[in-house]
Amino acid sequence: MEITIKYDENGLVPAIIQDYATGKVLTLAYMNEEAFYKTLETGETWFYSRSRNELWNKGETSGNKQLVKKVSVDCDQDALIVQVQPLGPACHKGTTTCFETTILETEKPLFAMVNELTDKIKDRKENPQEGTYTTYLFNKGLDKILKKIGEESTEVVIGAKNHDKEELTNELADLLYHSLVLMEEQGVHPQDIKKILKERHIEKEGQHRE
Repeated sequence: MEITIKYDENGLVPAIIQDYATGKVLTLAYMNEEAFYKTLETGETWFYSRSRNELWNKGETSGNKQLVKKVSVDCDQDALIVQVQPLGPACHKGTTTCFETTILETEKPLFAMVNELTDKIKDRKENPQEGTYTTYLFNKGLDKILKKIGEESTEVVIGAKNHDKEELTNELADLLYHSLVLMEEQGVHPQDIKKILKERHIEKEGQHRE
């Protein structure tokens, strides 16, 4: 399929910048033809500033560069999604994303749950809040966390053996939560797990191991 980017009457195309690891939309910017090709060639995001009428490289002065992982174009070839690894805040105000203000939210998006829970667990470790279960686990230390991992793993097995979907689902959720607590305690990030899963089970299926 031949790709021909369709620029608007001002020679620009909108580019949605997305964190490739979390899926979070970081910002909306514009590229002209030069910025688009410099983005492809350098592996960093380049944009065209409509207010300054000039090309600019994200992070050139702040150090908050964005390393390009994937560039996609929509069906009409007049809009881009650029997935990146951000090396710092995306917004000039110092926030992770430019879209910090929520106008309407009827329910938390499911795809963001693990990231949100991971952030909450991290915050409980760095800023203990007495009376919360996560703080309790960190205060008790590794042995307590490992004990809970063992208990939840056993309960997962029991739920599966009982062919009880509701019980199994609840126990799997508890096991995931305690696993995330263990990961934070040991300094393992979800991205580390995702990388292994990608390498072993998506790009190539691992050999059978007992």
